[in-house]
Amino acid sequence: MSTRIAFLKGHGTENDFVIIPDPENAIELPPAAVAALCDRRAGIGGDGLLHVVRSAAHPEVRHLAAEAEWFMDYRNGDGSIAEMCGNGVRVFARYLQRAGLVGEGDLAVATRGGVKTVHIAKAAAGGDVTVGMGKASFPEGDVSVSVADHQWPARNVNMGNPHAVAFVDDLSHAGNLYDPPPFSPASAYPDGVNVEFVVDRGPRHVAMRVHERGAGETRSCGTGACAVAVAAARRDGADPAATGSPVTYTVDLPGGSLVITERPDGEIEMTGPAVIVVEGEIDAKWFETVNP
Repeated sequence: MSTRIAFLKGHGTENDFVIIPDPENAIELPPAAVAALCDRRAGIGGDGLLHVVRSAAHPEVRHLAAEAEWFMDYRNGDGSIAEMCGNGVRVFARYLQRAGLVGEGDLAVATRGGVKTVHIAKAAAGGDVTVGMGKASFPEGDVSVSVADHQWPARNVNMGNPHAVAFVDDLSHAGNLYDPPPFSPASAYPDGVNVEFVVDRGPRHVAMRVHERGAGETRSCGTGACAVAVAAARRDGADPAATGSPVTYTVDLPGGSLVITERPDGEIEMTGPAVIVVEGEIDAKWFETVNP
């Protein structure tokens, strides 16, 4: 491995990521090394890590190389592997654009949650990035989440990763969200779950806080915003598949706002900003201590 390890730092609605460009998949990133890089005091700091790899170079997605040149090998801040991250995909696309590997317009990105279609808007149009997030599914069975003495029914939504969406009267009821909110039944989410607490702000306008599995409370969660939008739509009696008309919700998060549209064919699009804030090199000697 080269002694020069490049990194960047970026965010999408303040959901922030360490970015490690590694086209040929040459850098070993075990969970402990990822957690050290994402540490906000002893490392670079981030809610997660975006490992930028060519699909053809990664055994998990080599079969997708003809569909998507680039693979977002996403890791949670604790080093665990995750299927998808909506804000991460936007920042991933912004990195590819910054590096001159893609331009404005459409591209495909491979993830563990499937191939995602991304559109980078022209700078004159604000430069936002739109991600095709796929379709939501609604696993059967009632679930609930709780914080302290409060308990709420939750909508079970899967966006390629699991979500429990609870509508509450006040976002402060969610507590500090450092620790995973308990859920029931335990069998509903054997690998843990992202939990969203939601309040109404106006017609087709909601606000949310989220505990992200493996990261704690984050400033934003793209797949969570999508799960919240479709859960709110069903609660409000809106189903694009039934009406033939798309439904759009604005979702406010602590780090900004995302616009979520569900089309009649079930496909969900998420639009929002993506920003690269810094780039540099990781000290090789330090990296050896966290990745022996």
